[in-house]
Parts: sequence; structure tokens; C-alpha cells
Amino acid sequence: MKQVFIDGSAGTTGLRIKERLKARTDVALIELKDEDRKNEALRKEAMNDADAVFLCLPDDAAQQAVQMVENENTIVLDASTAHRTLPGWVYGLPQLSGAQKKAIQTAKRIAVPGCHACGFIVLTAPLVKAGVVDAQTVLSCTSLTGYSGGGKSMIAEYESQQRSPLLSAPRMYGLTQQHKHLKEMCAVTGLSRAPVFLPIVGDFYSGMQVTVPLPESQCKASRAQIEEIYRSAYDDAVIRWDAHMEQDGFLSALTLSGRDDMRVGLMGTDERLIAVAQYDNLGKGASGAAIECMNLALGLSDYEGLILE
Repeated sequence: MKQVFIDGSAGTTGLRIKERLKARTDVALIELKDEDRKNEALRKEAMNDADAVFLCLPDDAAQQAVQMVENENTIVLDASTAHRTLPGWVYGLPQLSGAQKKAIQTAKRIAVPGCHACGFIVLTAPLVKAGVVDAQTVLSCTSLTGYSGGGKSMIAEYESQQRSPLLSAPRMYGLTQQHKHLKEMCAVTGLSRAPVFLPIVGDFYSGMQVTVPLPESQCKASRAQIEEIYRSAYDDAVIRWDAHMEQDGFLSALTLSGRDDMRVGLMGTDERLIAVAQYDNLGKGASGAAIECMNLALGLSDYEGLILE
């Protein structure tokens, strides 16, 4: 049985990972008492005793935690932004390619994708690779997420009885175009220029919907050709092409809330296409992706512990 430690298990991502792993019989959690969670000596011991360590921490704390891992056999899966584009770290999106999946299977340092970035990369990486979208293109991206993506402070804000009435309507953010996910959105897709990115948080706990417009002026392929690219790229249980995402002419970001899979689709016409990814910001956008990578790196069943339907 594999030993797993979650550093930052009290946070939103850590709590969901813990919940999923508690129900499994092929892994055992190394747990510290609440009063010991910040004890550096005990944390270090737990990390080095573990086969896999999840870092569910702020960036600075994640960087410090990695330095505490001295066991060369311990696999580190970092859910923060800190290591996603650094050499020596494997980006944790196995559906990018067969080579990417193999790299995760042999990696000791795995960076779990950002929630917004994951959908954008899934939609654009195969198009850039196929030459359908030029690497110099400035794309645009809109991402609608549940408020759990903002962590404990935002959850408390939205669930407070004294909350502001302004929270009842969707709120745009990242308005300075300096969002922390932009770096990986370029690095992993091969785009040389960052997209115009508009994240929006809504008054719902979890769920996500990422859209990337593909107008005729920016895309060198027909709808049928792009469909075939997506069908070929995404055919496993986690990410799948879905030709019927619409529900009476609407798309809901809640469709896959609570699950760990993703659906990819196309809307519009050949002249004005919109690529769409639906998933859960805490699922394929965070905890589910982390568990999927752990399964691969530890040689466990690919989809064990994931909720896919």
C-alpha cells in the first residue's frame, strides 16, 4: 500500500484530495494532528516517509516545502503556481500527448495545472500543434468559475449571512491582464503571446466553463477539421469530445460540478466558432487532476478514486 501525505490538507484542494483518498484501499494517508500541521520537523518526517506528497499551499510555502523533501523516491505533486513552468517539473496534464503521460508516470516532481489554464490549454494546445492556430496569434479566453476557486476566504465571503448583495451577480477579475495562470497558458500551448483573458467568478460553489473564440481570421481550419482534432486528441475517460453540450440553447458551468472529468465541444459557425471546455474547478481543475497524476506516478489504476460520471 502506498503512503501519501497532504501538506495543506485544511485548504479547499487538500480537503477534496483527502476525501477522495480516504475512501481508497490502495493508499494510506499519513496524517498529522491539527496542532502539529505547522510543526516543520513533523511535516518533514511525514514528507520523507511518503511515497507521494501533495502540496496544497501558497506559492512561497510550496517552494519551501519542496526543499524539505530529501527522499529521492518521494514524488511531489504541487498544486500551487510555483513550479508549473520550471525545468525539472513535469506539467500534470497527461491528455496532452502519449509522451506527456509517460513523463508523468516516471516523474518525481509534478506540477498540477491551474484551473483556468487547464481548460485553455486543452482547447488550444492541439490546434497550435496542428498548425491550425499560429503561435503568434493573440487569442481571447473567458473562464467562468465557482467561488470555491478563490479558497477559504472567498468561500467565507460568499457564504456569509452578511455578504454584499453585489456577490449575487457574476464578477470579472484579473482585469489588469496579469493573471498568474497566463505564464503556463503560453508555455504549455506553445503560444508566444498571452491571450486576452477574462476570468469571472459566479455565485455557485464549484463548476467551470472555459471558452476560446476561434474566428475564421485566427483559425486555419473548418469546424469539421477542428472537431476531428479534438476527437483524436481527447478520447479517454477524463477528457472527451462532446458534440451535444448545449441544453436547450444554453451551457451551464454547473454541468460537471463534483466530478473529475472534462467535456470539450464547439459552438457557432465556421466563420465564428467558439471552443468550450466544461469541468469542475475543484475536479479536473485541481484535486481530481492531482489524484489522476498521483495514480500515474505511483503505477496505480489510471482513474482510481476519480468521479467520472
